[in-house]
Amino acid sequence: MFKSFLKLAKLLTFNVLLFGFFASVSHVALAETKDKFRIAWSIYVGWMPWDYGEQSGIIKKWADKYDIEIEMVQVNDYIESINQYTAGGFDGCVMTNMDALTIPAAGGIDSTALIVGDFSNGNDGIVLKEKQSLKDLKGQKVNLVELSVSHYLLARALDTVGLTEKDLTVVNTSDADIVSAFSAGDVTSVVTWNPLLSEIDSMPKTNKVFDSSNIPGEIIDMMVVNTKTLNDNPKLGKALTGAWYEIMAIMSKNDKKGLAARLQMAKASGTDLPGYDAQLATTKMFFSAEDAVEFTKSGELPKTMRNVAKFSFQHGLLGEGASNEDFIGMSFPGGKIQGNKGNVKLRFTDKFMKMAANGEL
Repeated sequence: MFKSFLKLAKLLTFNVLLFGFFASVSHVALAETKDKFRIAWSIYVGWMPWDYGEQSGIIKKWADKYDIEIEMVQVNDYIESINQYTAGGFDGCVMTNMDALTIPAAGGIDSTALIVGDFSNGNDGIVLKEKQSLKDLKGQKVNLVELSVSHYLLARALDTVGLTEKDLTVVNTSDADIVSAFSAGDVTSVVTWNPLLSEIDSMPKTNKVFDSSNIPGEIIDMMVVNTKTLNDNPKLGKALTGAWYEIMAIMSKNDKKGLAARLQMAKASGTDLPGYDAQLATTKMFFSAEDAVEFTKSGELPKTMRNVAKFSFQHGLLGEGASNEDFIGMSFPGGKIQGNKGNVKLRFTDKFMKMAANGEL
């Protein structure tokens, strides 16, 4: 009987080990390493460097270095590009900090802010026809991309003059249609971003009454990638980051190559070099990886994201079942987690930017 028991024990032990082996193999199989990636981008002053990187061959050069392929895809409708990323159509996408929280993160897609490229310092604004005061928004219809950073900017602006969204009517308008909408006689106020903002602000009898320079560091422009894809394929993070800072080094100079690069970006975004440089003047670009790392590690970033989370919760943007502004967890460099630690869906990392700063890419 003892021998039978021993035989059974060994059989059970073997089965347990076998189960553990296959479980381990299964876990490894879940890692999805691949060599082709698709990244979405849309027209904006801080994101035009990606188009330049594609056209100049810089992105291909860095992709080749890591034996991968990166396809940069322009999507004309900004929000649609994020929706497609969230649905799995892209491995990465350019977007703002708020949109990263309220679309992919709220949709259950774990995403990482790979590169913090800049923050808007006047590139997002509110424009009125004929009226000259922010208080004149009361009773008006305001056209904007609803539930985007434009909506956030509007809410922050209203706070400064004692108004709320109940004092006006928000009209959801695609960024692709907002310039033509403002040209219509019955549209009297819009909130948008450059280059659309500059085009609208240059129209007759218009006044910009508030912009993002009034809330510096709150509207952040980033390259966001799927966290699992990044973890399984760190080469993607290295290639994108290496390419980005090579482009930054070129465009930040006023030599022949730098001027040519910015001219190409200007033309691709529908403006000229003075127009593009004017947009850069209202953008706090982190041309150096060191500056981007410092900003990402700062104590101000979690504070900003708490404001964003609060606005997002109040507008029902954190997904079904969100009981408070901490429903979605966010992680920051140094291991800091804000919000629900069991539901971390947005991660700010300085890992790859730090590698660029240290010359390790």
